[in-house]
Amino acid sequence: MHEGHRKRLADRFLKEGFEGFKEHEILEYLLFYALPRIDTNPVAHRLIETFGSLAGVFEAAPEDLAQVEGIGERSALFLSMFPEAFRAYERSKLGKRPFIKTIKDACDFTKALLFGKAYEQFYVIWLDTQNRVIHFERLSEGGTSESPVYLNKIAAAALRHRAAKGIVAHNHPGGNVLPSKADIDTTHDIMKALNTLGINLIDHIIVGENAVFSFQAESLMGKREYRNKDAYAAEYTGVREFAPDGYADIKQ
Repeated sequence: MHEGHRKRLADRFLKEGFEGFKEHEILEYLLFYALPRIDTNPVAHRLIETFGSLAGVFEAAPEDLAQVEGIGERSALFLSMFPEAFRAYERSKLGKRPFIKTIKDACDFTKALLFGKAYEQFYVIWLDTQNRVIHFERLSEGGTSESPVYLNKIAAAALRHRAAKGIVAHNHPGGNVLPSKADIDTTHDIMKALNTLGINLIDHIIVGENAVFSFQAESLMGKREYRNKDAYAAEYTGVREFAPDGYADIKQ
């Protein structure tokens, strides 16, 4: 009976992808490959009931997934793999060392790093003089509301990778991408630390569930010369970079 049901789901997937599937059916189908000898339908229902949605399942910690009846350590790791695989897929489409010439380029790149992360994380992206990505790395991870940032780690990383420019990025798992006063103060502190090394901080990107916020596009990195509707298409080489005198004019 299970084999016939699995074949029907597989045929549906081949015909229409996951478009016509309910969330528990997607989980049921995916678990075929982790639980080949078990009826995965009730397991999928338990997962949805426990974590609320397909997204909730994918974003859950492996140790929490493993507590659900029918899900062991191996299956929990299997489910946790999908968001990371998706982010790797998105980064792969951008190339190994993409150019980040526009604000939209930076937003696309940071979304590929941070989309769907359940906890706040802080990344730095290092660029050469031509705005090509040299390296990116996660510098800290916090809870659901904050991620500590260490200036000495940022400065050391900038020197280690011989960066000419930098972009910092973090996510707001709660969904609201508007920066807090702490976000603005942190950006200012990073700018000052990098300036002493001759490295320009050209943007700070905040990634939310359905939106992205650029400090540069929203005039928090100094004055700009372009119309508001064109902000995210603007090239970094054509905008004024963050400067101490411009920071004093930022509206709190």
